Amino acid sequence: MQWQLARLFRKKSGKVETSPGASVRPSETSPWAATFLGHASFLLRGPRWSALLDPVCSKVAGPGFRLGVPRLQPPALKVDDLPTPDLVLLTHNHYDHCDAATLRNLARRSPRPVAVCPLGLRKLLVSFGFRDVVELDWWESHEFADGPKVTLTPARHFSARGPFDRNRSLWGGFYLEDGSVRVLAAGDTGYATHFAEIAERLGPPELSLLPIGAYLPAALMRPIHQNPAEALQAHRDLRSRRSVAFHFGAFPLADDGLHEPARDLAELLLREGLDPETFVIPNPGCVVAVPTRFKN
Repeated sequence: MQWQLARLFRKKSGKVETSPGASVRPSETSPWAATFLGHASFLLRGPRWSALLDPVCSKVAGPGFRLGVPRLQPPALKVDDLPTPDLVLLTHNHYDHCDAATLRNLARRSPRPVAVCPLGLRKLLVSFGFRDVVELDWWESHEFADGPKVTLTPARHFSARGPFDRNRSLWGGFYLEDGSVRVLAAGDTGYATHFAEIAERLGPPELSLLPIGAYLPAALMRPIHQNPAEALQAHRDLRSRRSVAFHFGAFPLADDGLHEPARDLAELLLREGLDPETFVIPNPGCVVAVPTRFKN
């Protein structure tokens, strides 16, 4: 409560800046690609399918009526411009990841997408208009006939959409497999041993989507959000061939600011002598190719 009150009286800047960004375009050798739409939203494309991950196009992350956190950087696509996906993947029910207006728009599309979510979110997604909802527990998988095998992976976080439903539904990340390609969308998470366990149980991913922002004050945020140094360690724990940063640049959720996480990660990569294409810091609209494993 002290922290929230202090934030109310702190001067807020509406200035929109551009974070240090990269654009790794898909090549003919990689039919997989991830397009960063902003904050935690991605469009994932495989050879035969597409998926929207945590799509949020609203100007406020909150329950509506201008209640919530204002968006200071617009998404790469407006809601009506989003492509109709085969799958909609929801990592948890926080408003900056689970946006009612965007999801209702997608649920009205034809053909209607399949929603995939952690346990306890089926009722909410049905209320948004989805008819086909796949709920998963941690480590539980569902294989789609013309799409990927999707496994819900653990995350260190929590869930709530109001004051009385805390942790009534599960949260997590998604591990997608299609042929020889594996992608991890880690979800909103603090750093913990689950990254190494994911690599051990499911295999190192070709591409990992890893959060880097909303980590200050550390005493409050470290249990639920990882900082850039922890994100780099998660990349190493996963033995990921390429990672992409998210959870920065759009919503002022914590004291680290909109673009400090991206700058901190860019400086860390420079100090470590790492190729910026190994851990991509995207601007909205950036298309990142998924490296493909080739068999000898």
